Amino acid sequence: MAEKTKTQNENDLKKEKVEESAKEKRKTSNAKLIKRFLPYYKPHIKTMIFDLFCAALTTICELVLPIMIRYITDAATTDIGKLTPTVILGIGGVYIVLRIIDAVAEYYKASIGHIMGTKIETNMRKDMFSHLQKLPNSFYDDTKVGTLMSRITSDLFDVTEFAHHCPEEFFIAGVKIVVAFIILCFVNVPLTLIMFAVLPFMMICLSHFNHQMREGFKESRVVIGELNSQTEDSLLGVRVVKSFANEKIEEKKFKSGNESFLKIKSVVYKTMGSFHSINRVFEGLMYIVVVVAGAFFLVNGQISAADYVAYLMYISVLLTAIKRIVEFAEQFQRGMTGIERFAEIMDTEPAIKDKDGATELKVTEGRIDFENVSFRYSEESDEVLDNVNINIGSGESYALVGPSGGGKTTICNLIPRFYELTDGVIKIDGTDIRDVTLKSLRENIGIVQQDVYLFSGTVRENIEYGKPGATEEEIREAARLAGAEEFIDKLPDGFDTYVGERGVKLSGGQKQRISIARVFLKNPKILILDEATSALDNESEFIVQKSLERLAKGRTTITVAHRLTTIKNADKILVVTKDGIAESGTHQELCDKNGIYANMYTMYKI
Repeated sequence: MAEKTKTQNENDLKKEKVEESAKEKRKTSNAKLIKRFLPYYKPHIKTMIFDLFCAALTTICELVLPIMIRYITDAATTDIGKLTPTVILGIGGVYIVLRIIDAVAEYYKASIGHIMGTKIETNMRKDMFSHLQKLPNSFYDDTKVGTLMSRITSDLFDVTEFAHHCPEEFFIAGVKIVVAFIILCFVNVPLTLIMFAVLPFMMICLSHFNHQMREGFKESRVVIGELNSQTEDSLLGVRVVKSFANEKIEEKKFKSGNESFLKIKSVVYKTMGSFHSINRVFEGLMYIVVVVAGAFFLVNGQISAADYVAYLMYISVLLTAIKRIVEFAEQFQRGMTGIERFAEIMDTEPAIKDKDGATELKVTEGRIDFENVSFRYSEESDEVLDNVNINIGSGESYALVGPSGGGKTTICNLIPRFYELTDGVIKIDGTDIRDVTLKSLRENIGIVQQDVYLFSGTVRENIEYGKPGATEEEIREAARLAGAEEFIDKLPDGFDTYVGERGVKLSGGQKQRISIARVFLKNPKILILDEATSALDNESEFIVQKSLERLAKGRTTITVAHRLTTIKNADKILVVTKDGIAESGTHQELCDKNGIYANMYTMYKI
C-alpha cells in the first residue's frame, strides 16, 4: 500500500512538472507572439501614443470623482461651513469639464483607435496573402484552401480588437490600480494592503482559465477551418452533387462538421462561464473584505466616514478596471490565437525561392536540357523520375506520352520550378533554372492545361491576365489568334461578358480558347501543353488544336498528350514510363519499332 502511494505521488509530481513546463512554454509562446506582432504598430506609433493619452484622460474622471465625494463627505461631517455654493458649483464645474474631456477622448479611442486596429489587420492580411503566393505547389498539395481562407479572413478579424484594446485596456487598468494604490496608501496603509491582497489570488485563478480558453479558441479555429473547407468543397462541386442526387450525403457531412464545431465551442463557453463566475466570487470577496475591515477601522477611529466612502468607491473603480480586463480576456485570447495561426503560416518557409545573386533569364533560343534529373515528391515517397536526360533544341516540338503516373506532367512542372529537383540540372539556353529569378523564368514559359481555370470576371479580364495592362487591340488580336474572337463577339456583352465562377457560363472549348488567348498575349518563348484537348469533344478539339498549332509555331513546345493523333507531327515523341524514357523518336520511327508507342497507337485507333 505504501509502495503504491509512493508511486502515485511520484506520478503526481511528474504530472505537475509537465504541466508547469507546458505553462512556461505558453508564457514564452505568448511573449514571442507579442514580440512578433509589435512591428505592425510601428507605422501607427503616433496614433497609439495619442490613444493611450486619451485613455489616461478618460481614467482621470473615474479617479477624481471619489476624491471629490470624499472631500464633500468630510466637510459635511466635520465643518459644513466649508461647503459654500461657490465651492459646490466649482466642484461641479470641474467635473463637467472633465466629462467633456472624457467624451472627446472616448470618441478618439472608439473611432481612430479602432481604425488603427483595422489598418494593422489589413497589413497582416496583405503580408499573409503575399507569403501564400510564394509557397510552392507542394504546400497546396497538402493544405485545404478552405482552411487558408479561414486563416486569412476570420482569424485576423479579432486582431483589430486585439491591436486596439490590448495596450489600451492594460494601460488603463495599470493606471487605475497604481494611482488608486498610491492615493489610498495616503489615507490608510493597513486597509489598502488588505484590499489589494485579494488581487494576486484573483489573477492567479483567472490566468488558469485564460490558458484553457486560449487552447479552446485555437481548437475552434481549426474546426471552423475544416468546416469552411468542407463547405467550399461541397458548394464548388454542387453540380456533381445534384447529378448523383447526393444532397443528403453532403448534408450529413456538413452536419458532422457543424456538430464538431458546436462541441468545441460548448467546451470553450463552459470554461468562459467558470472564468466569469470566479471573477464574480473575487469581486464579492473584495467588497466584503473592505466593508468588514473598513467597518472595524471606522469603529476604532482609524479612518473617517469620508475615507470609508472613498474606499468603497475606489473598490468600484478597481473592479471596473479588473472587469474590463476580464471581459477583454476573451478577446485577448481570440487575438492571440489569430496571431499564432498567422505566425504559423508566415513561418512556413517557401521551399522554392530565388537564390542570392539570381539573375534575370533572357531566353533567346529556347533550348531546354534535362541533365541526370531525378525527382520525388517527399523523402518518404518513391522517385517519380530517375536520372532523366532530355535535350530539346530551339523551336523544336517534343511530345510526352505514356501510361498515367509515369512522370509526364512532373517533367512539365519541373521546368517552371513548380517543384524543386531532387537531383540533376535543368537548363534553359545553357543556364541552370535555379540561377535565375522565378519571375523571369515563368515569364518566359506559357502553360495551357487540361483543367482550365478562369477567374471570376469578364472575358477581357481573363485574357488580359496574360499581359496586365494590354491594349484593347492586343487583347482582340490574341483572341483572334486563339480562334476565340468570333464566339466572344456573339456573347451577350462581348468581351465584357461575365464568365461566372471558374468560367461556368462557358463551354469547355470556349474556356480553353480563352486560356490559349491568354498565352498568345503573354507571348512566351517556351510553351507547355499539358493534355490541353483531352477533355474536349471532337468539334471543340479540332478548333482548339488549330489554335494550339498557331500558338506553338516558332516556340519550343512540350506537349503531354493522351490523344496520339494530336502529336503525330511532333519533332520527337518520348514514351515516359515508371522506368524512365522507354522510347524516343518521330511518330513513324516509333511505329516502325513496333514497341510501346506502336501498341498504344494501335489501341488508340481501335
